[in-house]
Amino acid sequence: MHLLHRAWWADALSADRLLLAAKTAAAAALAWYLAPLVPFAQNEYSYYAPLGVLVSMYPTIARSAFTGLQTLIGLAAGIGLGLGAQALVGIGMPRIVAVAAVVGIGVLLAGLRSLGSGRDWVAIAGLFVLLLGGADPDGYSSSYLITVAFGVLVGVVVNLIVIPPLHLRRAEERLVQLRESLGEALRTMGDAVEARAFDPEPARAAAAGLADALADVREEVALADESRRYNPRGRRSSLPRDAHRRRLEALAVAAESTRELTAAVAELTDADDVDRRLPLEVRHSLATAIHALAGLVSDRAGTDTGVLRLHDADAALDDYVERVQRVSASTASDRVLTLDRWDAGVALRRAIDACRPLADAAATSAPESG
Repeated sequence: MHLLHRAWWADALSADRLLLAAKTAAAAALAWYLAPLVPFAQNEYSYYAPLGVLVSMYPTIARSAFTGLQTLIGLAAGIGLGLGAQALVGIGMPRIVAVAAVVGIGVLLAGLRSLGSGRDWVAIAGLFVLLLGGADPDGYSSSYLITVAFGVLVGVVVNLIVIPPLHLRRAEERLVQLRESLGEALRTMGDAVEARAFDPEPARAAAAGLADALADVREEVALADESRRYNPRGRRSSLPRDAHRRRLEALAVAAESTRELTAAVAELTDADDVDRRLPLEVRHSLATAIHALAGLVSDRAGTDTGVLRLHDADAALDDYVERVQRVSASTASDRVLTLDRWDAGVALRRAIDACRPLADAAATSAPESG
């Protein structure tokens, strides 16, 4: 079953990653070239400007700005730590003790989650100031911080101006792949039930694979939502801001319901008396309902067939419920079997209701490229 498998190199050579690499390289070169013009910073430390670009270049503008700011706060804390250690060395503390103190305190400060990405730079900046500051630690420290800040500024500006990243299309593609994978799992289950050949182990493995795929798609959707923040291209998109997230949550419920349906069908078929557990008419009706759900799940959001597939799924489930009621009435003493049959119906109902918003073409119009 196709579960969003990709080649190991696909992410590294994707169009978004290639664009980010090109922008980062250009921004680093620009920052290094302009760094000597930065006031209050010594020219010999211009190489810190490309470093500022590197720490601020991320796939979204919001993360670029936020991470760049956190890095500068971490650097400032580390510089303060290094200057303090330098002062103690000046009054007689052995440098080896100062190095150990800077690293130890820096690692402790790195435990502050509020520093975010900047916490990794506290000990590094402290060591740089202590070991590279030389005879002018104040001049080195100010040049270090100012030049890195300039690089951060260049990185954020370049990321904002040069094709600001908008990851809506990739999230859309991954959601479509998830729908197709979920629909394929359901079609396979329906075929097996229809043919009286249901094997629970492959079905359970497919359900577990869907859970992994969901986690992967969640990351893409979160990236798409984040890429719209502070992004002028995001404001021009006609797609509602929460459209991807609503579709993802609907598919998450549908995937969990598929897992529950797998368990219920396994209980009904994992025995020699399958025909008693699932009489022919009930089994055919269940298979039809599963196939109808597969069609509903696989149907791409915004198509005209969504409402028709939803109607077919509701009708198929109603037929299954009616047949289960009829069979259960004739076997009222066998409550366990009755509950197993109803478990399958409940799982189908949850999945159909979860996909109901996906059938609303007006609520989920196709996104613009990004």
